Amino acid sequence: MTAGLVLRPAERRDAAELAILVDIASHGFASWLWYGAVARGFCDTALERGRTKMREDGELGAWQDATVAEWQDEIAGAAIGYQLDESVRAIVAPHPVIAPLLTLQVEVIGSRFIDSLGVYRHHRGRGIGRALLAHEIEKAQGRQVSLITESHNDTALKLYGAHGFIEKARLAAVPLFEDSKRHDWVLMARNRPEEGGRRQNG
Repeated sequence: MTAGLVLRPAERRDAAELAILVDIASHGFASWLWYGAVARGFCDTALERGRTKMREDGELGAWQDATVAEWQDEIAGAAIGYQLDESVRAIVAPHPVIAPLLTLQVEVIGSRFIDSLGVYRHHRGRGIGRALLAHEIEKAQGRQVSLITESHNDTALKLYGAHGFIEKARLAAVPLFEDSKRHDWVLMARNRPEEGGRRQNG
């Protein structure tokens, strides 16, 4: 592991930092979704809603599923991962922008899904993202690992490709705004070691 870097399980008190890092990882997509709660009068800002979501006990993708990366005693990044099970088939998309993401997740039921992986900009270049990704792969204990990223995110595509992830499928993203940059959601997966071996030997 990179000198000066510590990975630890997230705590409930990390919820605010987790909300920021999830928003960074999604390039603002998360706060766009969370803003709906502001419009409905449930909170004052999108990040307040995100913090509330991250604080929820037992909620999929909240603090209990997160790993925090600390660099010299400062939170520098985080990853959120969990097991995808059959329940994803029953989820009704709360907004059309979510629908393609759920459709892609159905393709990798049974895998460990990396929901978010984000590092603060001023901490990048230290191997923190690579360390968090390797940690998520280790936590899968040999099972398939999957994730979804954007087709124009060359940095992420390169990182995941270097760790054995390959593209499984892609779907067009629903634009958030009329002038939004068009892109696809790309489903990537890292197969179980034995599956990779069979493919190479075949």
